[in-house]
Amino acid sequence: MRPLPLKLTGPHACVHPTARSNLPAKRRTLRFLTVLSFALRLSSAAETHSVHDHGARGDGLADDTAAIQRAVDAGTGAVFLPRGNYRITRPIVIDLARIGPSGFRGDGTATLIMAGPGPALSLKGSHLGTADPQAVTAQVTERERAPLLDGFTITGTHADADGIRVEGTFHAIFSRLFLHGLRHGIVLTGRNRNILITEVNIYHNTGIGILLEKLNLHQVNIANSHISYNHAGGIVVRDSEVRNLQIGTCDIEANMVIGGPPTANVLFDTRTGSIREGALTGSTLQHSGKASESANIRFIGQPDAPLKVGFFSIANNHLSDTDINIHLRHARGVTISGNTFGLGFAANLLVEGCSNISVGPNTMDQNPDYDQPNYRNTVIFEDSADSTIHGLLINRSRRAEASFIVRRSHHFQITDLTILDSDGIGLLLDQVEWTRVSGCLIHDRRPTTKNAIAIKLTGGRNNQVTSNLVAGAIELAAGATDHP
Repeated sequence: MRPLPLKLTGPHACVHPTARSNLPAKRRTLRFLTVLSFALRLSSAAETHSVHDHGARGDGLADDTAAIQRAVDAGTGAVFLPRGNYRITRPIVIDLARIGPSGFRGDGTATLIMAGPGPALSLKGSHLGTADPQAVTAQVTERERAPLLDGFTITGTHADADGIRVEGTFHAIFSRLFLHGLRHGIVLTGRNRNILITEVNIYHNTGIGILLEKLNLHQVNIANSHISYNHAGGIVVRDSEVRNLQIGTCDIEANMVIGGPPTANVLFDTRTGSIREGALTGSTLQHSGKASESANIRFIGQPDAPLKVGFFSIANNHLSDTDINIHLRHARGVTISGNTFGLGFAANLLVEGCSNISVGPNTMDQNPDYDQPNYRNTVIFEDSADSTIHGLLINRSRRAEASFIVRRSHHFQITDLTILDSDGIGLLLDQVEWTRVSGCLIHDRRPTTKNAIAIKLTGGRNNQVTSNLVAGAIELAAGATDHP
């Protein structure tokens, strides 16, 4: 066994020779680590330049526009905002093609105050290609890639003040930002590729939280963010060509105004343009049910080309307290599964003029703890085709013509539906063709039933209603289940 070092006290204290021989090596290691740490701090300081070095005061009174622009134009790396309130009167332009690799960051204690019209920060690149490495120029790779905006607040004192405008960028990153009191929070426009927006709070702005407008963009991730109380919408896409949009684990609430124009917490408007290939998952979307005709999620496509919005998954979200929880119009290829719905005052799900819609197991229930008058919590498909509904639970639908309605539609497969304790007809099929209903359970267990008709088929042809367990009448129009 190795001998232990002998430790003595007093004037004759000694150390075992083995322990003594290790001391110089330990001291050398400690000195090396100290020097390395100091060098790293010097390196970081050399690449991060405070706006104070260029004359910014940060007192909330002085106009710091020119000083901050000088710090950016120096082109010496990341620009740092120390604690303070930095008032600016025109956009700070971060021109990546001119200044090279850059960032703009704080430590959470600095605020930019936009006192003029336009964006507080205008981030510009020159990328015109796709995300394919063969389409990315050396200029973009070496001087413009992955600009980072991180760790500060932007607010505004001008009615047309925006937070950040982004155009022509490649792999831009936005994180740990608080954007409030503005018109729009973040505006993406022009041509961009591979954008990350994460851990941002976009709160109480007069316009839109994140606006994608006149945009050509592939690959954008919006995650782990709080987007709420923006008056004209939370995340809005319009007049754009967008692919691969992922929205996940966000809280998106109350992005609409009572008495204002209809909008949505998430709105894809492709009456011009298109948006396909993406997902909205693991998020909470809610409020406000008093904003008439607004929605939690709304896709609007083109009636003459109903394939411009779709190839999209809506999964594992909580949706509640809006006029319509999910509204699809002229969409193609949307999957809705694993969500919880409540307080859909006009409808939980309204689908108009769509095709290839798949609705899987979802829970549509009105928790008595959140009971409010005038909600319906119904599902409505109109003028739609080629869709499946399987495993859906509807509990406590109220004041609706029916809990589930399919009208003027064809080629539907409706299986294993459960409708409980609901007003009106359980399942209404109104002028449908080639529609099959099977394996459904419909039962009003209340002492005084308000659901005397379980299934009603008003007309159509080539339909099948079979093997259902119901309490209440099944009414099938003559000839509607005849097959040629």
